[in-house]
Amino acid sequence: MKVLGLSGSLRAGSHNSKLLRAAGDLLPGEAELVEFDGLKLIPPFDEDDEHARPDSVQALFDAIADADAVLVSTPEYNHSIPGQLKNALDWLSRPLAESPLRNKPAAVVGASTGLFGAVWAQAEARKVLSAIGARVIDRELPIGMADDAFHPHGPLVDEDLSLALAGILAELHAETRSSLPAAA
Repeated sequence: MKVLGLSGSLRAGSHNSKLLRAAGDLLPGEAELVEFDGLKLIPPFDEDDEHARPDSVQALFDAIADADAVLVSTPEYNHSIPGQLKNALDWLSRPLAESPLRNKPAAVVGASTGLFGAVWAQAEARKVLSAIGARVIDRELPIGMADDAFHPHGPLVDEDLSLALAGILAELHAETRSSLPAAA
């Protein structure tokens, strides 16, 4: 089972990319997390270019189509999701009937350096993913004060947050398994 990790943060030392890696370590043995690293290359959505997708956009389409589930980890910018993440989701919504997110299991988590752990951004991301047609797990994981939330080698410092993340991943795993064809 392949879970595509999509970090809404572009910076090299991103807390949300760390959160994806921590999630990858908590997935069940038969599941793997593959991070999509091309978000920065996606141009602004332009309806004039919708039918001739740029290569970077096609790479995102293909990565999601190839995955069994999607895990988004987003920071919060101005009480919402970062523009580059929203832009990528806009591309993925066109045309809506052909979106690789349609009926795809998805979950959203988030980390921020503030107290609230990107709660509003997570809600916005779930709303957009649902509008596109993804089967979104209705749970959040607010990781506040993210500068201190991770061990230097990656996992979350707070055991309760690790357990909550593992719970979201278990729910995503179960939702994904229910949508996969039975093995012959």
